[in-house]
Amino acid sequence: MSAVWRASRAAVRRRRLQTSVIGVVVLVSSMALVVALGLLDVASGPFDRLFGQARGAHVIATFDAAKVSGTQLARTAHRPGVRAWVGPFPEAVVDLPQNAASEMPGMGPGPLTVVGRAQPGGPVDRLDLFAGHWATGRDQIVLALPDAPGMGNGPHSPIGKRIQLPGLVPMTVVGLASGVSGSAQAWVSPQQIAAMHPTTYQMLYRFDQAATARQITADTAAVTAGLPSGSLVAHQSYLTLKAQVASKPNAFVPFLMAFGILGLLVAVLIVANVVSGAVVSGFRHIGVLKSLGFTPNQVVAVYLVMVCVPAAAGAAVGTALGAVVARPLLHVVFQGADLGTVNVAPTISSWVYASTALGMPAVVVLAALIPALRAHRLSAARAISAGSAPAGGRGLAVQRWLSGVRLPRSVSLGLGLPFARPGRALLTVSAVLLGVATVTFATGLSATMVSYGDAVEGAGRAQVIVGRGEARFGQTAPKHGDVAAQALLRGLPQAADVSAVGFADVRLLGQSEDVSIEGERGGRSALQDDLARGRWMRGPGEVVVSGRFLSKYGMRLGDSFVLGAAGGRRERVALVGEVMSGPADWMRADWATVTALTPGAQANQYWVRLTPGSDVGAYVKAVRAADPGLYPDAKTSVNAGAVTVISSASVLTLMLTVVAAMGVFNTVVLSARERRRDLGMLKSIGMTPRQVTVMMVVSMAGLGLLGGLLGLPLGVAAYRVVVRMTERSAHIAFPDRLLDVWHPGSMALQALAGVAIAALGAVIPARAAARQTIARVLHTE
Repeated sequence: MSAVWRASRAAVRRRRLQTSVIGVVVLVSSMALVVALGLLDVASGPFDRLFGQARGAHVIATFDAAKVSGTQLARTAHRPGVRAWVGPFPEAVVDLPQNAASEMPGMGPGPLTVVGRAQPGGPVDRLDLFAGHWATGRDQIVLALPDAPGMGNGPHSPIGKRIQLPGLVPMTVVGLASGVSGSAQAWVSPQQIAAMHPTTYQMLYRFDQAATARQITADTAAVTAGLPSGSLVAHQSYLTLKAQVASKPNAFVPFLMAFGILGLLVAVLIVANVVSGAVVSGFRHIGVLKSLGFTPNQVVAVYLVMVCVPAAAGAAVGTALGAVVARPLLHVVFQGADLGTVNVAPTISSWVYASTALGMPAVVVLAALIPALRAHRLSAARAISAGSAPAGGRGLAVQRWLSGVRLPRSVSLGLGLPFARPGRALLTVSAVLLGVATVTFATGLSATMVSYGDAVEGAGRAQVIVGRGEARFGQTAPKHGDVAAQALLRGLPQAADVSAVGFADVRLLGQSEDVSIEGERGGRSALQDDLARGRWMRGPGEVVVSGRFLSKYGMRLGDSFVLGAAGGRRERVALVGEVMSGPADWMRADWATVTALTPGAQANQYWVRLTPGSDVGAYVKAVRAADPGLYPDAKTSVNAGAVTVISSASVLTLMLTVVAAMGVFNTVVLSARERRRDLGMLKSIGMTPRQVTVMMVVSMAGLGLLGGLLGLPLGVAAYRVVVRMTERSAHIAFPDRLLDVWHPGSMALQALAGVAIAALGAVIPARAAARQTIARVLHTE
């Protein structure tokens, strides 16, 4: 083995160019793979880890206290399949007034779900009491708030503040807690909950089998079997919470994984091409090794070690650089992910780095094994006697046929060169094919994301957003009322349309979490163009929601449900449309629907569309002069998610394009070395350096055109698959108009991208070959 190592080390030093190509290709591919695998890990890892540590509830079941007793519910804990449980906890929904909500950071006015619980721990849903103590007295309450800096002991901490709830004695906030299950918004002692007149019970279960929605459904049916009909008011699966948490990073997983797979394939093809060329161009070296006593297996080992050294170095450096690149990207797509009320920062698991650092060299060895076996089969005499240039055969026949075509001789010779090495030409075409597929895929994805960002942000349809000042935030209250302010804004110069937008907190009947309903009044909605499916609301009782809302609550377009608000008001609404994107706890409705739930509701924002060519700054100044209590801001139309996708796709496309171009670069270098004598003879009979350069570049441009024509449909297919995967995983919707991104002109440019990649990789080694003198080449021969 010492002889194998010395021969391999000498080959690495002697073949510096090929060594560098392998190292750089593996480095770039490792970077792309770390980013893709890291995002996939972050998208699912934190939730599963924290959910297990906190013993989160697989199902939160809410039962009607008028139809079932606590004793009956306690018996359900002994049903088959139940691993752990807590409850039954009495549950009440009270109204949190505006003045009380203003004193509680992170809480808004409206329905407040309160649960009577004796302690924060237990076998299920272990709460993190990160500030204060648990509620034990009759006038104490613990709030569910995120564990944010300064929340527990800062100047704005709600600890010690008094809350006046309707019909109850003032209550003191004695603790702050967070949990991954989202089971309640506040907790009180079991004695205190009786004064709130609870109407439901809450049971929290963990099951033996709860990995799929079907298992959750079966488990829920098993524990509720035999209970009075209609006693189960609602139940919430942890899978909906998990999907909600992962929805943002899941929007990036499909396309980054596609780049990772493409990068891996390109790396395999380029490495196979490089090693195959090393074996072919090293026939004499192989013969020398065998004549010195190296066995066939030792010759194979020499070539495998020769590629393993740069591959291991490239994988190590690429993994380290990938970690540096991945961290800021992951913070963008997963920043402060809210797991219930637990904020989590993204961290990449060690298996991602280990898999990349060890897996990429293993892939390189597998890619090198087949061409290295050619060295195993060659006899010493045949290897030594083999010429540096390929034999005739098909390549020579093609050259003769092309000589009769009316093309410049340098062009016809260049078109015939790839046929001398069909295997190498196939690998080069494959590498260019994947490069073109990557460019096509990224171009289509970027076009869709630009249109998506414009539609979601309302680009071009609202240039100014005007807010109403509130004294509780230290702002000046407006002089004009709600309707008068809208009329004022519409009457100012350059205003074409003004839509009033107001928000109210309501609750889906049977759910513990609040839902924000957005009402729009007057004018044309600034965001109607982000409708993906269904239709816009046409009157009261109709709402439009996001895909995340549909996924979280298990609904479809056409379903109806009941919304509840303070004062016992209820309103049945129907789902008539789905927008491209939006939070899981948000919906849009007609203004009449909002006022039916919250009479006296007022708009707190105005979306202003200006006439074409208007001066946004001048309109902003006019609003401030007309009423100091109105706060206008120029509307930005930049969608952060779209920008992240486009920038990430651009970076990864550039990386893989460079890798593909390096494969072409290596092919031209090998061809120039093999044909040193031919090039010298051509120059001796009058071929100029420029013609030599053209010949070498044309030889690769033809392969590039073929790779472009084949890579174009592959890129389009990858685009369509990834877009649909993104819709399902991130719960967003792309209407058909956003997917219409392919046109004849752009398709032709995409096909020519293969020629550009091939020419980019071929021009430098072609010029180097053209500069060699005749005397030097023939003297070497």
